[in-house]
Amino acid sequence: MNVNVHSLHFDADIKLVNFIKEKLNKLTLFHDNILNGDVTLHVGPDGERPENKHVEIRLSVPGNDLFAKRRAASFEEAAVNTIEALRIQVAKDKTRMREVRG
Repeated sequence: MNVNVHSLHFDADIKLVNFIKEKLNKLTLFHDNILNGDVTLHVGPDGERPENKHVEIRLSVPGNDLFAKRRAASFEEAAVNTIEALRIQVAKDKTRMREVRG
């Protein structure tokens, strides 16, 4: 799967980018037809709140794209929560595809 990580108004650390790519690539265990993933990272304007790190991920799969976004105190935590939400969507999409075929 091809993963593109975009960080808005800051430069993301290579460790963060690799962390996100590694976690996203594990979704291919649940759905083998994921074409690519687009990740957007940004810090929200609510600077006084600790949960101001935003992660948005769009996965391209045949049919409809899957999308999730979460925010947390760290980009890593937000990424894990977003990927978990996508894992649920991916599993449902895979089940739906099996029902359509079979």
